[in-house]
Amino acid sequence: MKVTIFRVQLSHLWNSEYCMFVSQIVAIFLKFGAEALHLKKSFDRVQALMPEIVKIKAQELGNVISNQLADLNTERRTLIVSISDQVKMFGKLSMPSLAQQVVIMNRFLDKHGRDIGNTNYNSNTDRFNDLLIDYDANTEVKAAAAAMLLVILFDHLQEINTQFATLYLQRSDENSSVEKVDAEAIRAEMDKTLTAFYDAFEFCSTEYEDLDYQTPADKMNELITHYKTQLKARETRRHEGKDVHTEDPITAPA
Repeated sequence: MKVTIFRVQLSHLWNSEYCMFVSQIVAIFLKFGAEALHLKKSFDRVQALMPEIVKIKAQELGNVISNQLADLNTERRTLIVSISDQVKMFGKLSMPSLAQQVVIMNRFLDKHGRDIGNTNYNSNTDRFNDLLIDYDANTEVKAAAAAMLLVILFDHLQEINTQFATLYLQRSDENSSVEKVDAEAIRAEMDKTLTAFYDAFEFCSTEYEDLDYQTPADKMNELITHYKTQLKARETRRHEGKDVHTEDPITAPA
């Protein structure tokens, strides 16, 4: 009896999702023995392309880190702007007891530049490091920050700046070892190879009716159905005007 492998619009998958999907299809079929099902040649072609899929995955990881770095850089800029705005607010209040603290904090912020966070990543990190070292060492500034309820913001800025530095080094290490690849070309080749494998699978199921093609087909179709459902839901959200690119990528069903 002929079995059918469901099809999913692979072009609608993000690169990270595509890599996961292909890896999962391969992992499922490996459990059933391609040679016993007369599918060794077509499945070998799929497996031969897996090293290229791994390259896309590595490149995508670098892109994820880049997005995280951008978010962290924005957050540390938001924090320093918030600190500056709070100092301005206290300066406008009729609170003589805080007048000197406002002067101290404004002098501190002017020293490190109100434009801090608006330059390139390396320059931003150096300037934030200098600011935080100065803050930690200056008891007068720390006392002024405490009086104006700024300590929590400085503490969080320290955390964010440390996270940024760690991630930046990680990205630099990975970028030096990751080969730049043409993901579109690799995906196009894998699309053709997967389609040929599906076609061969369906053909063999009619040629060798004494063999069990239904079980592996069911396992693969379960995964494919999951991706089809998730893509359909994403398309619905897109039509509703939602920014679906901010969502987490599709993963395998639990």
